[in-house]
Amino acid sequence: MQGKIYIQDIRLRAFHGVLPQEREVGNDYIINLTVDYPIDTACLTDNVADTMSYADAAEVVKQEMAVSSNLLEHVAYRICRAIKARFPQATAVTADIRKVAPPMPADCTAAGVTLTLDTL
Repeated sequence: MQGKIYIQDIRLRAFHGVLPQEREVGNDYIINLTVDYPIDTACLTDNVADTMSYADAAEVVKQEMAVSSNLLEHVAYRICRAIKARFPQATAVTADIRKVAPPMPADCTAAGVTLTLDTL
């Protein structure tokens, strides 16, 4: 039995971007994580040891967001790879990263990237 485990709207301050100002001042980000994960054992046992820990996954996201990058594509890729390394049973990982109020000449609430790695 395959399920999707997700964490929605993780809010973090980070220092990503190609502009020097973004790397110095930082910006607020919203991250959504979805992981395709076998949940059949957990459905039967009701034991957290038989599934993926939300807290551990959130910590992985936090650690990867703390590493500055020029591109959100690079950050999303690192998050997906790190989640797969921490939870090898994952069959697909999707990271959606949104930069809140990005520094660009457009009226928008966020800009970002969604990346899915499904052939891990």
